[in-house]
Amino acid sequence: MSVYLDVIWMLNFLFDLFLLMLTASLLKRPKVWYRLLLGGFIGSSIILFMFTPLGPFFSHPAGKLFISVLMVWSAFGFVRFKYFLQNWFMFYFSTFALGGGIIGAHYFLQQDSYLTNGILMTQTTGFGDPITWIFVIIGFPLLWLFSAGRGNDVQVKKLQYHEIVQVTAVFGETILPMAGLIDSGNQLFDPITRTPVMIADTDKLTGLLPKALTDKVMSGNILDDAPELEDHWQLRMRIIPYRGVGQQNQFLIGLKPDSLIIKTEKEEINVKKAIIGLSSSQLSADGDFTCIVHPQMLQGTSSAHVS
Repeated sequence: MSVYLDVIWMLNFLFDLFLLMLTASLLKRPKVWYRLLLGGFIGSSIILFMFTPLGPFFSHPAGKLFISVLMVWSAFGFVRFKYFLQNWFMFYFSTFALGGGIIGAHYFLQQDSYLTNGILMTQTTGFGDPITWIFVIIGFPLLWLFSAGRGNDVQVKKLQYHEIVQVTAVFGETILPMAGLIDSGNQLFDPITRTPVMIADTDKLTGLLPKALTDKVMSGNILDDAPELEDHWQLRMRIIPYRGVGQQNQFLIGLKPDSLIIKTEKEEINVKKAIIGLSSSQLSADGDFTCIVHPQMLQGTSSAHVS
């Protein structure tokens, strides 16, 4: 029987790419296509190494572990160790789940197959395992539909209480796009006007806001001399007192936007009353969000439905 190595490599490349895409969808990671393609290529290269003097190493569990680490690192990067472990464990979960499905399909269809060096082989064709081809061909469209639906039925990564939303704040000609976490623990109000306060990561807004303002916030000396700003920024400024757990009274510089729009999965909300408090602290170690949305802001006027 002739073995078409290029076709078998392509099958493994597509399957590894599928596993990485499934991992990204389950964890709601951003899909950077060139990184996913690179990860799939690294994973499928194990087929080529099997025909080289390095074959014994890559057929060993240590070699496969090494390849999987390179795959996940290439596809998702290394933000921090916990972030990498989440990606790596979910990748293996997806691999074992689909691998079990393929073995079950072989048993159900009574395909003539066997295991060698931990790789499922078939004696019926030199073009690779037909069951795996079926999984790949059917799986990619299903995964596309699953991703388009944002995985509403599978919530693997739970971020505190609610979802991540898109936030757009407008200050004259300045537009601040942010990813916001809706957190019921945020109950901060302006004590004078009782306006709900959204907390924003100032470091992520550097270059969008006036430098004098961001430098003032990052220095932590909120009550010292006011930053030198243009009049339209001065009129928007508020000083918001707050108290954190185990902390004394502290203050935030707040900005009142001309308009604030929050876009959820189902609707677009025009928030009438809002203040954006500028924090010098990092809000998300993984970079999943850049602001914490006050839950009362969701009670604004729904202006449009998002499909």
